[in-house]
Amino acid sequence: MKEKGIEIIINFIVRAVLGAAVIFFVNQFLDSQKIPVAVGLNPFTVLTGGILGLPGVALLYGIVCWEIL
Repeated sequence: MKEKGIEIIINFIVRAVLGAAVIFFVNQFLDSQKIPVAVGLNPFTVLTGGILGLPGVALLYGIVCWEIL
């Protein structure tokens, strides 16, 4: 039971770190292409990436794009 909890925590941390890295590098790429879409790196976006993974990061970019329309 304890091992399952540790596995869930490690999984969350890995997804949060990877999600933050994806946000950082996508923001850098979009900025270099002069595309005004950027997701801020803050505890809420890292939490979203940690809980939902890559689809959560895509959702954040979708929300930002929706706001531009």
